Amino acid sequence: MRASSPALLLLAGLALTGCAKNVDTRVAGDDDSAIDSASARLEELNARAQQDNLSCADECDVATRTCGVAEELCSLVDRHPDRDDLPPRCAQGREQCSSAKDGCARCGG
Repeated sequence: MRASSPALLLLAGLALTGCAKNVDTRVAGDDDSAIDSASARLEELNARAQQDNLSCADECDVATRTCGVAEELCSLVDRHPDRDDLPPRCAQGREQCSSAKDGCARCGG
């Protein structure tokens, strides 16, 4: 009986785990989460950009980061051309990028 116990355990383990399934990970819910995350990061960066005590280097860093997140957001939005609610979020991100770049330029960066 002892010799067959490891074999039974292995068989039981395989039966419980089942077969691995290929699942498409690009579902709207995942993109919605990523879009919400990018939007939240843009809000944080906007709050940071509004601070009065930013150095020019900080202001330009915020601008660079803002534009990167805005483009990330827009690439996510582009994957859902059928959704009318998403393009305004991309446009808002790009406007925020432009404003942040203007702040950096005014600073002399």
